[in-house]
Amino acid sequence: MNVNALIGEITNDLNDASNAPDLDAMLAKLESALRFDLADARLYSLIGEIKYRKGEKDRAYEFFDQARKLSKTEIHALQRSIAHSIEIGDLPKAVREIDMLLRRWPDRFPAIAEGLPTILSSPDGYQAVLAAIKAAAPWRTNLFATLRRTPEGLDSANRLLLDLKGSDAPPRSNELSAVIGGYILQKEYESAYRLFLFSLTDEQRKLGGYIFNSTFEPVYSGKLFDWQLRDQSGLEVTFATSQGAIEGEGGATVRFLNTPVKNAALQQYIQLPPGSYKVSLAASARSLKLPKELFWSIRCVGPAGEIARFNIPEGTYNRQALSLDFSVGSAGCPMQLLKLDTAAIAESWRFRYVGTLVMHKMSIERLSS
Repeated sequence: MNVNALIGEITNDLNDASNAPDLDAMLAKLESALRFDLADARLYSLIGEIKYRKGEKDRAYEFFDQARKLSKTEIHALQRSIAHSIEIGDLPKAVREIDMLLRRWPDRFPAIAEGLPTILSSPDGYQAVLAAIKAAAPWRTNLFATLRRTPEGLDSANRLLLDLKGSDAPPRSNELSAVIGGYILQKEYESAYRLFLFSLTDEQRKLGGYIFNSTFEPVYSGKLFDWQLRDQSGLEVTFATSQGAIEGEGGATVRFLNTPVKNAALQQYIQLPPGSYKVSLAASARSLKLPKELFWSIRCVGPAGEIARFNIPEGTYNRQALSLDFSVGSAGCPMQLLKLDTAAIAESWRFRYVGTLVMHKMSIERLSS
């Protein structure tokens, strides 16, 4: 118990950035404790850390190595060993050590993240990371979530996803979504859309077009260029195939629950080159009451703002055809957002949405110039 208290005390002092620790006094205490407990890896690790801070790096790594002989996953010695392996260019060893660290201490991923660019920029390091994630490394998801934050990281993430394609450990949907979202954050819209197309299965490719899944089949990829259903307390959205729907009402059904509705219920990112287009919707409704407008809009993800909007009519009707011509300019509109929205500014109970809207098919076609 005295050793545990000593280790806790010295660890806290070393981590206290507001005070300059007395390294010599700490070292004397640890060496004294070591005489009574030669098998405690933590003591060797702390002695190594003090010698490292005193500039005695060769001796420090001897103590780190001894700590790891006693406990392969001694956390501090392992982190120092990872940094040393990266420093001397032994990147496959660094990746093996990272894998060992994160299997035992999964919350330590941020501590090793800064070494990833160096590792992935080397052919040996890259291949070691690829082999690790193919072997079901538990830190795989964290890797893609971290790499998406920088342009250099995105390049590495994209390459890893390409190399995983067709392997026994293919890209996961959440990994693809993370990298697609990263490209969008970096305003690399073409790269985001190319990766989305790359991620589609043979069955999903059949749903392709300017609007992905224009008939609202109940197939969700979770990616930004597919339909995104937004959580809304005042409505329910369901997708159904034509074959499985009651009375042939396949498509997206929006059922309003007699409450206020604010903000978008359904949306999808799309990518339209500059030109002229027509957006069309086949819709049915039952007792649809819209105190404020319900409309589809197309907005540029950029400075140009909204470029098209058409309203959904109230009432009861069957397969009514709605359409609108619009154009995409040559500047300021590299990607667009298509969404179903209401004109409600505040959730006032004076404006309650009631009834059912079924959207059977929504498509965009390019018009000849």
